[in-house]
Formats: sequence, C-alpha cells, structure tokens
Amino acid sequence: MSEREILTHSSDDALAAAVAGRLVAHLAAAQAAGRRPDVGLTGGTVAAKIHEAVVTASEGHDDVDWSRVGFWWGDERYVPADDAERNARQARQTMLDRLDVDPRRVHEMPASDGPHASIEEAAQAYADEVRAHGEGDFEVLMLGVGPDGHVASLFPGSSQLDARDAIAVAVTDSPKPPPERITLTYEALNRSREVWLVVSGEGKADAVAKALADGTDRHDIPAAGVQGTERTVWFLDEGSASRLSP
Repeated sequence: MSEREILTHSSDDALAAAVAGRLVAHLAAAQAAGRRPDVGLTGGTVAAKIHEAVVTASEGHDDVDWSRVGFWWGDERYVPADDAERNARQARQTMLDRLDVDPRRVHEMPASDGPHASIEEAAQAYADEVRAHGEGDFEVLMLGVGPDGHVASLFPGSSQLDARDAIAVAVTDSPKPPPERITLTYEALNRSREVWLVVSGEGKADAVAKALADGTDRHDIPAAGVQGTERTVWFLDEGSASRLSP
C-alpha cells in the first residue's frame, strides 16, 4: 500500500529547498543500496527553483554520484529543441549543466525539429527509449499540478487518460499552449517508487483539495490518478494548501 505525505511550507522557496534536500538524500540512499536511480523531471517556475536548490545542496558534497543518475521527463512541449518553453532546456540551464551528469543518461523527449515524421512517431520513439534504457521504474518522479488538476500533459477529459499498453503518447490538442506535446501515461507514471507532486500558489488550491479528496475521478482531476508504488508526497506552499481541511 502506497504511503501518502502532505507537507506544507511557508513559501515556494522553502518548498524548493525541502524538495532539493530530500532528493539529494533519497538518491544517496538509493545508490548506497546498490540501485542506479532514474529521476523523472517536470518544468515550471517551482521546478526551476528546485533545480537551483539541488545544485546548492550538492555543492561541497559527494553524497550522490550524479554520473550514475538517469534523467527523464514526464512530459514535454513538442517544439524545436532550442525553444525556451522546453522543460529539458530549462532543466539543463538550471541544474543538469551544473552537475557532473553523464550525457548518455539524460533522456530528453523528442523535439519537433528532430528526425521523426510525426508527433505520434516521436512519442513511440520515447517509449522505445524508456524500454531500452530505463531501469523499469523511476526512483523519484516529480510532477507539477495545474489549476485544472492536470499532471504531465494529462488533461481533464482527454483521451490520453485512458491510454493502455503505452508508455508515452502524443497530445495534439492541449488546452494549455502549445497544443502539441508528448506525455507519459498513467501506466508509466505509476511505476515510480515515489511520486512527488510539487505545487505552489493559491490558484491551484482547489485542484489540490479535489485531488486529495476521497473518490475523486481522475478524468475530472488527473492529479488524483497518480501515485508512487511506495510513497506519494505532496509538497505544497501555504497558498496551494489553503483549501485543505485543518
């Protein structure tokens, strides 16, 4: 049975520092236990703060061998590789280029200016890459949550919510621009040992409260449908936690 934690922090900076410290400690423990951890990354303002905090938490310490950590993404905008909206570009600038990572273990989702003839082909290529290079699950998967309750690029009412026997699928009509994206499916997301949902801002408080309520349908609030095999942790600031019962 997956455990659930709900942790509220005074600000998004405090949230980012807490996530970063826990990630470094978790990866160090996983490597000490003989595992080669894979991490699923997300994008957005809070993610950038977390990445910066990871670099700070790692300075002067060798607890984690970053060259033995694999990096993946839960979703990505299907835009050119150098587009500022790419989650991977943000992660490289704020964290990956500043740590001693092995480039062979950084697995970006395909870009629209890549070799694939269609977004569907690109999504299948990423699924094949997960099968070929992944360790079978993510040690930690970080996800943001939108005001509508979406996670990765799984949006309320979308057909991708019911994808079966698929690791990654194409999204061509995202209600949040850009419309074309690639996303991991629930079947892939829910193979993670630990899922960490990182949420900041009062504008997401309703989505958080609904996702954490008993009986919420994931078709209405997709965040309700994702959980780790061992633990699910909600990292919130005071604004995003403001609609939760005391």
